[in-house]
Amino acid sequence: MSVTLSENTPLLLQYREIKARHPDAILFFRMGDFYEMFFDDAELASRALSITLTSRGDGVPLAGVPVKAAADYLRQLVSQGHRVAICEQVEDPKKAKGLVRREVVETVTPGALLEEGWVAGGRNNWIVAVCEADGKTAGLAAIDLTTGEFLLESVPAGGLAEALGRLSPAELVLPPDTAVPTEPEVMQTVREAWEFDPALAREEIARRFRLASLDGLGLGEEDAAAVGAAGALLRYLADLKPGGLPHLGRPTVRRSGRFLWLDEMTRRNLELVEPLRVGAKGVTLLEVIDRTVTPMGARLLRRWVLSPLSDPAEINARLNAVDAAVRDSNRRSGAREALDGIRDLERLAGRAAAGRATPRELGALRDSFLRLPEVKDVLRGLAGQADGRTGGQAAVPTARPPDRLTDLLHELDLLEDLAASLSAALTERPPAMLADGGVIRSGHDSELDECRLLRDGGKQYIAAIQQRERDRTGISSLKIGYNKVFGYYIEITNTHSAKVPADYERRQTLATAERYVTPELKEYEAKVLGAEERVAQREAELFVALRGEVGAAIERIQRTAKVLAQLDVWTALAEVAVANRYVRPEIHDGFDITMTASRHPVIERMMPREAFMPNDVAFDAVARVQLVTGPNMAGKSTILRQIGQCVILAQMGSFIPCEKASIGVVDRLFTRVGAADNLTRGQSTFMVEMSETSAILHGATARSLVLLDEIGRGTSTYDGVAIAWAVTEFIHDKVGAKTMFATHYHELMQLPEKLEHARNFNVAVRETGGKVVFLHRLEPGGTDRSYGIHVAELAGLPREVVTRANVVLKTLEGNHRVVAGGPAPDPDPGQLPLFVDSAPDPTLLELRGLDLESMTPLEALNRLSELQRKAGRG
Repeated sequence: MSVTLSENTPLLLQYREIKARHPDAILFFRMGDFYEMFFDDAELASRALSITLTSRGDGVPLAGVPVKAAADYLRQLVSQGHRVAICEQVEDPKKAKGLVRREVVETVTPGALLEEGWVAGGRNNWIVAVCEADGKTAGLAAIDLTTGEFLLESVPAGGLAEALGRLSPAELVLPPDTAVPTEPEVMQTVREAWEFDPALAREEIARRFRLASLDGLGLGEEDAAAVGAAGALLRYLADLKPGGLPHLGRPTVRRSGRFLWLDEMTRRNLELVEPLRVGAKGVTLLEVIDRTVTPMGARLLRRWVLSPLSDPAEINARLNAVDAAVRDSNRRSGAREALDGIRDLERLAGRAAAGRATPRELGALRDSFLRLPEVKDVLRGLAGQADGRTGGQAAVPTARPPDRLTDLLHELDLLEDLAASLSAALTERPPAMLADGGVIRSGHDSELDECRLLRDGGKQYIAAIQQRERDRTGISSLKIGYNKVFGYYIEITNTHSAKVPADYERRQTLATAERYVTPELKEYEAKVLGAEERVAQREAELFVALRGEVGAAIERIQRTAKVLAQLDVWTALAEVAVANRYVRPEIHDGFDITMTASRHPVIERMMPREAFMPNDVAFDAVARVQLVTGPNMAGKSTILRQIGQCVILAQMGSFIPCEKASIGVVDRLFTRVGAADNLTRGQSTFMVEMSETSAILHGATARSLVLLDEIGRGTSTYDGVAIAWAVTEFIHDKVGAKTMFATHYHELMQLPEKLEHARNFNVAVRETGGKVVFLHRLEPGGTDRSYGIHVAELAGLPREVVTRANVVLKTLEGNHRVVAGGPAPDPDPGQLPLFVDSAPDPTLLELRGLDLESMTPLEALNRLSELQRKAGRG
């Protein structure tokens, strides 16, 4: 589109005015069929999108993208962390007097997305506001605009990192001068401090959700920071989406005491949802157990993995549902078949409520609703199977868990009225866009049918006119055509110009032909074109009304979507349990954890069946601290991780890979496995190791499970042993948590002689013919060998290096020295020490050596004078 601009043109003045209200966003300025960007925005977009940077008029930088292709460009900008303000023409250019009025209709950011397909279906896209109250607590408000979910949470100040890591927000909204522990690539938006005021927020939330007070939401005075965060977040989103958020659901409150605490290092070390090696496939716990068939179920399963429960009754209620699906294979298969054809109801309904759903998306909702009766049939059968069994006798009696499947059966809304409306109105295969036409079924609306008949009949009549005029004029090549400029016309080549009837009116002259019209042709042209326009208009009216009907039922659809998500997760977990030979664990609120023949759920899937070596694990009050020694590659880290993953599976309500298991629920699970640095924050590998260990010692309780691997390996041997020894004593004496500590420090095997509740274990090996066979079996007792040189040989070190290493090892084991003779001489006394206090001052040594009791006052005064002189003060 060609536009001439200067600094003072009305168009550019309008642009500057709108841009001033959105200085931190790239402004997509609608001009006809293009979104144009000017000045700095144009230069930034040309680099980010690899589009041509031009200039118009007096050299103003300009770049543009076609409106029809804008979605792809917009997605690129948002994925790179930019915010984009969409400025539309809000009046018809044909009717505008002077400059067309333009307004920003929405601002798109990484956390404020509504377009279908922009966010992975299996995970939420949270935008999170954080408000710190008094330095001791913090409040979070999280909204997923794609689904309408709204979450509030109050956490201790030290728990902010855990909450943000669990939510993995796409965008953060913060008060001024607030720093939060999050990844650097996450967009952060700073809002005014007053927007986080809890009193104002209470009014905002109550007004929005038509509540007399917030008591019904379960919010108390202790949630003031979370309420403040919610108010700021709602105001921010109102600025981004001036059209409103009709699909936003009522906020739910998350109480951390109901859930197992998993900090960021534990989620990372156990590879729950993200692999340690970027790009690795099939290595996370979520990938192994995710057999969900709906996007709603996939998102729910991810949340359960990241946030297991801590109440035995709630866990057993979930296990009952899984158990019912395990025992009824026919209904389990039927449920999965019925769910498999259901689309993402939450996001599609949200787009309908926001006025964005396309005809094809409403068709997807219709097809999904029509499957709900089949879902209800299989759910009714499964609910009959859930008899409330708890999987064995709990160590401490608990209340009978509720029947979750029966609850779902009562909560499932078949949405029959919506299914009927959509089925009656929409064609079998609605088009992708409303402008494509053919959206509304014939016979649904009499006015539309009449317009279509006139339109289609008019075209047929024009064809009849063409044949009649050919017969009347004798011109067989006569044809009737149409274009947008001249409308319908009769075209006759110049060779037949003498045969043109007198009633023909010339409309256009071509090089080889003439174009004419007749009164009859003009009359029918008006009817046909009017009918065509009215068909499009009427279809749009009917479609918008239909979309509005769906949007008005958003709460019902969201409730049904939550029912389907739970059914999907429970049947998926049942499918995994049957396929992978998982068993139902006993869940209780006692201290003990026992697992017979436990397996690593991920690693066993990578090995041939029966190749994985299972292990028995038992923690009780007598042996709650377990020190595990053994060679490299024996499987110590694998055992630690499989214990952690099995406990997480059990407490999220899943069967686990064991022959038998009894799990006393834990309140927090900590792991410290592997080595990594954080150089961007100035932390070495050892500093990270110590920071993680510190977090464990400060955060663990007597009901926690602690899994440690190689504490103290990042420093000297004696320092490392000392740290590991002290850490183990502290956990044993002060914390009292169930702990497994894998180590190569054989000195630690002395600890059970001192600590009453500590025991030694080892991962067995067998030596045959100078070779080592790893048995991967956990056994009582310690071991005093690590077989590190053997592992180095397996890794491919040169033979001469391995041979020399064996010689050095034997020498060190004999006399602790490799170089013959005494210790090395002292370094040059003139050399500066590495640390200031590493070499004591001679004057201080002399002062400490004085025998003051045997000296006379005069001798003492003389010696003091001499020391002053040596110190440079005499």
